[in-house]
Amino acid sequence: QVQLVESGGGTVQPGGSLRLSCAASGFPFSTYTMYWYRQAPGKQRELVAQISRGAFTKIYADSVKGRFTIPRDNAKNTVYLQMNSLKPEDTAVYYCKGGPNFWGQGTQVTVSS
Repeated sequence: QVQLVESGGGTVQPGGSLRLSCAASGFPFSTYTMYWYRQAPGKQRELVAQISRGAFTKIYADSVKGRFTIPRDNAKNTVYLQMNSLKPEDTAVYYCKGGPNFWGQGTQVTVSS
């Protein structure tokens, strides 16, 4: 049974930090590129960051470059999204994606004073 379980969301003030985790099971995690997407109310889902299976290649949306990083731990079948210097416009539901087309259930991130 394939599972992608996100955690770590919450409410934070502007300028704060959060670390999201996505624990994967049921597929060969280390052989797949992993992705983080987000969807804000009334907007389309957008790609935030991706990391290749060996972590050699990382790609970020322009809106998060220099603030977010996407490490992974293949021994733990987990991908992370470290979010620093958060802005109100980062408010969204964050989803991880992996394997052929597996998605997690999402975790809410709210940036508000």
